[in-house]
Order: sequence, then structure tokens, then C-alpha cells
Amino acid sequence: LWPWLLASSGLSALVQLVTLPFFPDSPSYLLIQKGNEEACRKAIRKLWGEGDHQAEIDDIMKEKAAMTSTKTLRVLEVIKERSLRWQLYILMTVMTTLQLCGINAIYFYSFEVFHTAKFEEYLIPYVSLGVGLCECLSSILCSTLIDRFGRKVLLLGGYTLMCAVLALLTMTLSLQHQFFWMHYFSVILIFLFVIFYGIGP
Repeated sequence: LWPWLLASSGLSALVQLVTLPFFPDSPSYLLIQKGNEEACRKAIRKLWGEGDHQAEIDDIMKEKAAMTSTKTLRVLEVIKERSLRWQLYILMTVMTTLQLCGINAIYFYSFEVFHTAKFEEYLIPYVSLGVGLCECLSSILCSTLIDRFGRKVLLLGGYTLMCAVLALLTMTLSLQHQFFWMHYFSVILIFLFVIFYGIGP
């Protein structure tokens, strides 16, 4: 079954490859990058149907004017620019915490935790698949929550809950040989960690 599951990702790529030539180019790309207003109008009509789309074209023209007036900075110039310092710090912090949050360790050791929890050998791959499905569903849930609560709340809440889950998971893994039910609690914590990771970071 696993070879078929892995091969199924190629199906969506094949569909995109076949259908992509029939999609119009982006109107903003045609107008801003190519400077072809007629092709832009044609793409807009193809996307949104016939009608007066001058307002959309005016917006793209404003975007083009804003881009031409904006100076393109090199990497060293971005680092030296004082007005961008806080944005750079925030970006570096978010990316660093994303890499060091522990999700890779969870995925790496989850198989061993499931094995220790006395799951049947043939069931463990499906439980691991369930972990991946949890991340997918929580990411979809995040896209609906982000408009309501904002990115900052989700990031802070997600990391706080992930820290709490990792602390509990460390405790349950240390005590798993003393209490038989600790194995199952560890499995629940793995699922919770993945859900909080999908919703937060």
C-alpha cells in the first residue's frame, strides 16, 4: 500500500502538468513584468468574464508605480538598514524557533513510542499516517483561525502549548516503565503536539 500512497502524489503533479498550459497568465505579471496591457486585459476577461475591469487594471498600474519607486536592496543592505532591523529580528526568531521546535524529533521518535505502546506492528504505519493527517487538518483549521485571532496569538499560543506538551512527553517517556498507561498517554501527547504545531507555527 505504501508504494501506491507515495506514487499518488505524482497524480496531482501530472494533473497540474496537463492542465497548466490552458490557464491564463497572471494579469499583474503580464502588465508589470511584460508591459503587455492587451494581454493583461485578455487574461482578466478569461478569469473574470466580460465587463469593465478598468478598476482592476488601475490597481495593477498603481502597484507597478509603487514597485518602480521602491529601491531593491541587496542582502547586506537589508542587514544594515535600521528601519528594517526589527522586521529582520522577528523573521529570524520565527524561522529559528520553527526549525528548533522539535517537530522533526517527534516524527523521528514517534515510531519507537508507538512500538513501546504495544501497538501491533502492522498498525504502526497507519498510526503514523494519522499523525500526518492531524498536521494536515490542523493546518487547514489554522487558515480559518488566523483571520479571527491573528498570527501573533496563534504563534504565542502554539509555542506555549507545544512547550507544555514536550514537558509532559519528557515526563511520560521517563515514567513509561513504571506505569503501563504512560505509553498511551505519550501517544496522545504526540498527536496533541502535532495539532498545536499545525495550528501555531
